[in-house]
Amino acid sequence: MVEYEAGLEAEDWKAPSGGRRMLRLLFKSPLGLTGAIIVLAVLLIAVFAPQLSPHNPTQINIIQRLHPPMLFGGSAKNPLGTDDLGRDILSRLIYGSRVSLTVGVTAVAIAGVIGVAAGLVAGYKGGWIDDVIMRIVDIQLAFPFILLAIAAMAVLGAGLLNLILVLGVGNWVSYARIVRGEVLSLREKEFVEGAKAAGAATRPILMRHVLPNVIAPVIIVASFAVASTILAEAALSFLGLGLPPSVAAWGSMLAEGKEYLNSAWWLAAFPGIAIMLTVLGINLLGDWLRDVLDPRLRGSL
Repeated sequence: MVEYEAGLEAEDWKAPSGGRRMLRLLFKSPLGLTGAIIVLAVLLIAVFAPQLSPHNPTQINIIQRLHPPMLFGGSAKNPLGTDDLGRDILSRLIYGSRVSLTVGVTAVAIAGVIGVAAGLVAGYKGGWIDDVIMRIVDIQLAFPFILLAIAAMAVLGAGLLNLILVLGVGNWVSYARIVRGEVLSLREKEFVEGAKAAGAATRPILMRHVLPNVIAPVIIVASFAVASTILAEAALSFLGLGLPPSVAAWGSMLAEGKEYLNSAWWLAAFPGIAIMLTVLGINLLGDWLRDVLDPRLRGSL
């Protein structure tokens, strides 16, 4: 029997969980709670960026270029230093959280909608429809995602909308495969057969009976996908194919900082730390969601 490190008791799994119940489970998981705190902090920073930012993130001041952080001889006016154009690093980090979360959440939402819809149809209909959708999935999976993203961004050009579309459309296949597998096991269940016998159409069956039973694994996959999408955005921006340098984004800040690693390490260090902490928080929260929502893990307690 697997021992759950968060210390959950058996009675915690009885009955459907509500909001209060989920909070209780979260507070019993130190790692999950840590991830939730990090994610909540990043969300609050992104929402209140105008109030928290000490300076305009795009304001250029050449006179103050490459000032070090306050703890390394800099001034309190720029606690984390300035970049090669004299822009405040802290302000750009705060506004960069908006870009990363917007790209991560929106792209995952697009991928989830496309993938869940394709998986529902493929798994429920079967036959040639299933074959066509799954062959498209196989073809896309045959190519490394980052190479497809680089090629697409090179054709479409840098920009927030293009970046979201490329990352969203490029990641739907994982949702499609997972949902298809779940639907294949659900379509022969008694409640689905009963809905068919009652004369229910395909769409109501999928939306009312099948989708609620496959949403848990989708949520788990989406939680981890947000982290990987943020990393992909940073990688594309680092390569100059994501967002333009004028946009305060963590990836573009890393790209600018790579030229000054020996003389101004803070240009790349602080956005790198921001990406690391955000991805770590999302992954910890995703691990907790997996433990809570995966019935196989609950059954092994």
